[in-house]
Amino acid sequence: MTTPDRPSTPDERALQALSAFVDGELQGEEHDAVKTRLTGDPASEATVAAYRAQDNALRALFANQAEPQVIVMRPRARERYLMAACFLVVGIACGFLMHMLLPALGEQRARFAERADVAYTVYAPEQRHAVEVSASQQDHLVTWLSKRLNRSVTIPSLSEYGFQLVGGRLLPGEEGPAALFMYQNAAGERLTLYMTTATIRRNDTKIRYLHNGARTTYYWAWDRVGYALSGQIGEAKLKAIAYDTCKELGGDPKGW
Repeated sequence: MTTPDRPSTPDERALQALSAFVDGELQGEEHDAVKTRLTGDPASEATVAAYRAQDNALRALFANQAEPQVIVMRPRARERYLMAACFLVVGIACGFLMHMLLPALGEQRARFAERADVAYTVYAPEQRHAVEVSASQQDHLVTWLSKRLNRSVTIPSLSEYGFQLVGGRLLPGEEGPAALFMYQNAAGERLTLYMTTATIRRNDTKIRYLHNGARTTYYWAWDRVGYALSGQIGEAKLKAIAYDTCKELGGDPKGW
């Protein structure tokens, strides 16, 4: 995302080009240039695959919704005045309520938690391509993602709960890169830990949660990093794992 006061960085322009390529917005030389770049850049190819996977997931979520019917009403003049007055009153009331509620809503649901939930939905079912770098190359995975997130990345151990690291991957975040680590237990259940730094402006160690069907995501922020742990193993167990994960990563979950 760019603003008039802040020019786009090379990484942002590259992500914008990949997004436009996936959406079919590039033509001619621009399209050919991105296509050529993908053949020699595994990271860009993975980003395009992630964009497409997210698009497919969103289409699947809304595939069964029928198109709305448009009904044209032609009220009389007097009825139009009454309707306008009603809409004005309702609009004022709604504006007041939104003014009161938006701060609380914004506090309870961070955008990175929603992205973490989508990432879990897309990659947890995958068998052959769940991760880009496997756990057998953990040192390389840590070095690579630390460089991309521009900070030292630590992969917490969840073996105490029976979950072993499968591997990880790089993802596009809200304003920059994000990392996703996947874990699996003997029963085949999976958890994902999402990390991002681009949109975190302050520490917020209080844990919050996001429900989406059978999925739950617990999320918090510490030392300018947003963390989100997603899974379908039950809220109590997932929260306990999130508590220990926060402690291992240097956070202070006592206020939970």
